[in-house]
Amino acid sequence: MTAYVVFIKDGVNDPAEMELYAAKAGASTAGHPLTPLAFYGTNETWEGQTAEGLVIIAFPDMAAAKAWYTSPAYEAAKVHRLAGATYRVMVTEGVG
Repeated sequence: MTAYVVFIKDGVNDPAEMELYAAKAGASTAGHPLTPLAFYGTNETWEGQTAEGLVIIAFPDMAAAKAWYTSPAYEAAKVHRLAGATYRVMVTEGVG
């Protein structure tokens, strides 16, 4: 069943770290079966806390999503995201 990884960016505190993250995160996708569905496009908050940006990535299943997220390449990128911004990251299965 398709799995969706959702990144919610709440705010940036170090733009230089985020530039490093962007370069490394993009490279980390090589060899992983993923489809970007939303990538920091215009968004509106209808309820709850406003998000500075959103990313939604589809994977064939939860195992594929976890394989990318825990890969050495993404782990190396994630260090810069954690240093550069505040995010919420979650994964959910799609329906049927």
